[in-house]
Amino acid sequence: MSYQSILDQIHEEIAPTLPQGRIADYIPQLACVDERKFGMAICDVDGGYASVGDADERFSIQSISKVFTLTQAMRTADAQLWRRVGREPSGTAFNSLVQLEFENGIPRNPFINAGALVVTDIVLSHLGDAKAALREFARRLSGASDIDYDLRVADSEARLGYRNAALAYFLKSFGNLENHPDQVLDAYFHHCALSMSCAELARSFMYLARHGINSDGAVISSSQAKAINSLMLTSGTYDAVGAFAYSVGLPAKSGVGGGIVAVMPGQFSLCVWSPGLDGRGNSMAGSLALERFAALSGQSIF
Repeated sequence: MSYQSILDQIHEEIAPTLPQGRIADYIPQLACVDERKFGMAICDVDGGYASVGDADERFSIQSISKVFTLTQAMRTADAQLWRRVGREPSGTAFNSLVQLEFENGIPRNPFINAGALVVTDIVLSHLGDAKAALREFARRLSGASDIDYDLRVADSEARLGYRNAALAYFLKSFGNLENHPDQVLDAYFHHCALSMSCAELARSFMYLARHGINSDGAVISSSQAKAINSLMLTSGTYDAVGAFAYSVGLPAKSGVGGGIVAVMPGQFSLCVWSPGLDGRGNSMAGSLALERFAALSGQSIF
């Protein structure tokens, strides 16, 4: 199969949709991104690679980083983790306070913001410097030694992240954070501000396509890789997971920076980036691009 010809066709088809959608301007540094940016990259288990557009330009990966922190937490505290975080779709907004109160401080899954804060707390407790740990992990997975945080984005989120702060203190009131909320928030805001390209993210997620194994060895067990892929399918695209599974049919994780990473276990890892978002916080052109990829390639888990 020629992935390059498929990506070229998608790039041509998707161009008219790029001005659509709304950039996540509630994070001021993200509001500066050109709405016409579009990149797409794929790596397969046989060593193949293809890309189009702005696939080598770095962007703020935002909630895509939650897959990395979840992986780190599962490596160090798998049993403890699932006593503190659920594994069900939320059906509500990713930053909902109401659901957290109704369910006594146990977030529905690790990809909504409350769940990611608990996962970050676990990483802090077990690895100490959660910011350095996540950065080095991303560098290992991608093979890019200069990956780093965009400190302007991290500062922007910290200054205006009132709802996330409310979630963190709410979790603490339920006894579901071990560390001080401000420490957890600082690590969380930096994680979301990690800057990577489509090419780097496609390489980084290959351990989920290879059943837990990266190019330099095992990252997690095959059963843990299966668990993360299943969570991406059921919870990875905010409260649009049903529609995404229906139209694309691949485990995926999106971020409000406009990136979406999708995985076909045993086959490939694919990343698309376009900053214009739909009403649920997923890249509008990116979602369409992945839908076209599934149709043109005939690849899905179903």
